[in-house]
This record gives sequence, C-alpha cells and structure tokens, in this order.
Amino acid sequence: MEVFRMTAVVEKDEDGYFAFCPELQGCYTQGATHEEALDNLRDAVKLHLADRKDSGESVKKPSSVTLTTLEVTV
Repeated sequence: MEVFRMTAVVEKDEDGYFAFCPELQGCYTQGATHEEALDNLRDAVKLHLADRKDSGESVKKPSSVTLTTLEVTV
C-alpha cells in the first residue's frame, strides 16, 4: 500500500461544512460537522486515488503546500 499526504480544505457555510482536496480536481464533499466533512473527504480521496491507480493514471504527491490569506479591496 502506498501512503499519500494530501491537502484538505474545509469551509463552514450556512448548511454545514464543505471539504475538498485541491490536488484532485473534482474531489469534494460535505458534512454536518467539521469531523464528518473530513471523514467524508478521506473516503472520497481514497476512492479517487484508487480509481486513478486502477486506470493506470499517475498521481503526483504534492512536494509542498502553502496556506495563506489574501486581502483584496473591491
């Protein structure tokens, strides 16, 4: 088995929590709680990676991740 360390982004909104993995386009989910969203994302990432491996696609492991905020004036 291969271990992947992927980025998880979790955002709170009025309906609960939205979570996604920026390295895997289209890999996102939601949950009623932060923990549920992370658990759901973990499952989604596993399925996404397994599908790509079964299809013979390569999966690049991120070499570094930077998280920051931006201030924008509109």
